[in-house]
Amino acid sequence: MRLRVEFTTEPFDLEEAPAHAVVAREVIQSAELDAVDVGPFGNTAEGGADAVLTAVDALLRKSLAAGATRVSLQVNVIGGSRESVESKEGEK
Repeated sequence: MRLRVEFTTEPFDLEEAPAHAVVAREVIQSAELDAVDVGPFGNTAEGGADAVLTAVDALLRKSLAAGATRVSLQVNVIGGSRESVESKEGEK
């Protein structure tokens, strides 16, 4: 299964990237993910389910520890239906 994560961290600072934003970017860029896109108003990355979920866990823990007061994220399954994922899990 492939996932796409989209996230932002707050509070925003338009003058300089806050520590929590820098940490979040480092976590995502160092993870084993595909199609990483970081920007000042939102970030996205894609990859296998295990890699994305591991990165999200690290992103939350490290961003909050670095001063984030809010982390907004969305995770979407891409490239397949939920039914095909469940049938593959049942084959294991």
